[in-house]
Amino acid sequence: MTDSTPGPLAEWLQQQGFDTQPLANDHLGIERIGVEPQTLPLVATALKAKGFDYLQVQGAYDEGPGENLVSFYHLVQVGSSDGNGTTEVRLEVSLPRSGDLSVPSLYPLYRGADWQERECFDMFGITYSGHPLPKRLLMPEDWVGYPLRKDYVQPDFYELQDAH
Repeated sequence: MTDSTPGPLAEWLQQQGFDTQPLANDHLGIERIGVEPQTLPLVATALKAKGFDYLQVQGAYDEGPGENLVSFYHLVQVGSSDGNGTTEVRLEVSLPRSGDLSVPSLYPLYRGADWQERECFDMFGITYSGHPLPKRLLMPEDWVGYPLRKDYVQPDFYELQDAH
């Protein structure tokens, strides 16, 4: 994770006692905050209590062969109390590819994470502990590998077993 000057939400979270890592804002100026997997549900709960009650998107990306996989949650506070419209923040969990690729599911907090977490499991191999239906969504159940990883090697063919 890249060090950066803490934004207002990262500062607020640190004042509340959360151990987070401020990251550089994205190209649109949206604040990004690095979170450890075990603290993700607590940080998300705090932000939801602060008004970030809309999960705009959950996703993942691969930083490159041998690099980390990242699971992210893009949260929105609609009609913020200061009258400035919407406020957005992205929580990012960086996972070493050769380590534990498990993140606590935010499905209990944001029901919209359901299929999005399943898709990230299916395409990147990141598991979401506590998810009510942790199985493939897009690929066949017996598919080997995770197609959106940058080190994925596409098989020459896929033979459908027990087709009817």
